[in-house]
Amino acid sequence: MFDTMTMTKTLGALCGSLLILLLGAWVAESLYHVGGKGHGDHAEQAYVIEVEGGDDAGAAEEETGPTLEELLAAADVAKGAKAFSKCKACHKLEDGANATGPHLFGVVNRAVGSVDGFGYSGNLVAVADTWSPENLDAFIENPKKFAPGTKMSFSGMKKPVDRANLIAYLETIQ
Repeated sequence: MFDTMTMTKTLGALCGSLLILLLGAWVAESLYHVGGKGHGDHAEQAYVIEVEGGDDAGAAEEETGPTLEELLAAADVAKGAKAFSKCKACHKLEDGANATGPHLFGVVNRAVGSVDGFGYSGNLVAVADTWSPENLDAFIENPKKFAPGTKMSFSGMKKPVDRANLIAYLETIQ
């Protein structure tokens, strides 16, 4: 059984601990605060360093790599076959052999959504007419961004060289 004195001491200890915690947070905030006047305010810059070209210089220097055409011209079909290993869990290369995804036999320059007997999802047909190398590149990079609502669970292939190798390999499957 608890007596009143023990309960009062426990409650006092809790309130004292909370008070020390709040005071400590307030002191730390005032010592180490780097923002503006309040929590929601943005800090103003103390000084500005002017550079040649102003704000437009950063946008002009955006790094650009080789074009898709250049990547396809230098593509390695053998590396593309290796890259296909990420696809073969859901896609088959034999004509008419649908799996979780449609077959990829002759997919390059084939009409989008044209495989008989496969139920496509999302806006696939609305975003492209044919599986041109450019459309394949964009789809393989990020399927959900290219065709919102697609059920394809693949997160995408980020490296342009890998995508070009894969597309070059798929062009050989006729």
